[in-house]
Amino acid sequence: MTRLLIDCDTGIDDTLAILTAVFDDNTELVGVGAVWGNIDVRQAARNSDYVLQLAGADEVPVALGAAGPLNGDDAVFAAHVHGADGLGGAAVLDHRPALSGETAVQQMIRLSHEFAGELEIAAIGPLTNLAEALSVDPSIVERIRRVTVMGGAALVPGNITAAAEANIWHDPEAAALVFDASWPVTMVGLDVTMRTAITEDHHRRLSEGGPVGRYCASILGHYFDFYTGVRGRRAAANHDALAVGIAIGQVEVMQSATVPVVIDTTVGPDRGRTVADLRGMWADRWDVDGARHTVVLATEPGFDDRMIERLASA
Repeated sequence: MTRLLIDCDTGIDDTLAILTAVFDDNTELVGVGAVWGNIDVRQAARNSDYVLQLAGADEVPVALGAAGPLNGDDAVFAAHVHGADGLGGAAVLDHRPALSGETAVQQMIRLSHEFAGELEIAAIGPLTNLAEALSVDPSIVERIRRVTVMGGAALVPGNITAAAEANIWHDPEAAALVFDASWPVTMVGLDVTMRTAITEDHHRRLSEGGPVGRYCASILGHYFDFYTGVRGRRAAANHDALAVGIAIGQVEVMQSATVPVVIDTTVGPDRGRTVADLRGMWADRWDVDGARHTVVLATEPGFDDRMIERLASA
């Protein structure tokens, strides 16, 4: 049984990621931490709590986290991708979430003790909460089994700048602290997530499904509109759910490299770049001795179909 904590800025793909964990028979979702990113942190928490209740998982605590980046700059949101409410106009704005009495950092530290050596963290938003947890209790790294990050780009362009993927770009200083810490990190970046596709056929199958499936269908229209401009067709990337799928063993990794990864925190065109040392690729010796960052470069096909089938039936 995987004990999983999801830290997220609940937009459209975060919702699919939460549901992926909830409906996995071999996963116990022990907490959700809200962070700023796609939307403001309070709306992210509201969305998370609503989705958990819809899925019958209202026992999972939702804790409020950071409202902006570590360096104190103003938060920048992604309404153009996820809508002003984070869920493509389908969020239930009058939902009153039953939030945890803990902060996201307090929850993370408590769970790291409760499930010491077992707890997996799937960080699918900016990494501010994780960085703050490291500051409060540096020993947390000794109790976390692995951190799976949806973020970064190793061999492909960024999606918010030419160099940077959005979750890392939102808070490079936090990402640098998380990647510099001594826990093992799996980076699920644009190298693989942009190769996923939620299609119009998937949308149809969700819309013909149960209450959870129909709700998922209702949030996808805005996402499709955005990705039509990116891909030239109505097929949306399944970023966050793929990362959670990898973290809980639903997705087989076909190619990866365990190498040092450094986050660029400079002010300039490379800010937020994930610099992965992949020089060994030229000799087909990808891994670097002593490295602790596993960069996912290829995954098995079929996860999107399996995810849609499960959500449509719920």
